[in-house]
Amino acid sequence: MESPRTRKVTDGPLRRDDVRLVGVRYHVGVKKSPGRRLAFDLALVLTTMSAGPAMTQIPTPEKSAAEMAALWAGAEKQGRVSTARRTRPIDAREARPGEIVVTTIKGEGKETRSRPAREGDQVARNRCPETGNEEYLVDAGSFARRYRRTEAASGRWQEHVPVGEDVRFLVLRPEDGTFTFVAPWGESMVARPGDAIVEDPAQPGKMYRVARASFACTYEVVGSEPSAKP
Repeated sequence: MESPRTRKVTDGPLRRDDVRLVGVRYHVGVKKSPGRRLAFDLALVLTTMSAGPAMTQIPTPEKSAAEMAALWAGAEKQGRVSTARRTRPIDAREARPGEIVVTTIKGEGKETRSRPAREGDQVARNRCPETGNEEYLVDAGSFARRYRRTEAASGRWQEHVPVGEDVRFLVLRPEDGTFTFVAPWGESMVARPGDAIVEDPAQPGKMYRVARASFACTYEVVGSEPSAKP
């Protein structure tokens, strides 16, 4: 019985469903016939792929605020929450009112996007080549509390150094999986095993994600190292 994915064509035009040619095999026999005409015995085997429905990509699950709170509470109970602080200088410029900053991590793509910038907000740029020197929006109050300006500048970018504000964090385990959640600025973030979930010191209970490579580049752990117990 002929496979539904294969049909042998000996004459006539191709049907409309003969699509996506995966393999074509020819056998041509040439012989003389009366009148010295050439007759060709042409056999084509056309292997086609069925035009079935496309594979559906499984969406990344989203954690609610309650689920994020439960994740944090469980990590605290297991001794997996510790303290860190930023140590590496950043570059910053004043954001244009209404500007939206899309944070992109090298090798991952989009991490999140900001709300529209307000007067006095700053666009910060990490000095981490391994993450693509990602940019992100920081509101005016948080920026003034977290950073101090130096004299170094490069064009419109001005160097700032962290002032040592401590933050609490946990590191996601493989069993936590990949998920999305809503950050304090109201936009979705994706989090993966190995990333840090950081609690906003100005808004206890509000959390944001710091990519694994970015956390290693810009933070140092100042509390005890998180426990590895399950």
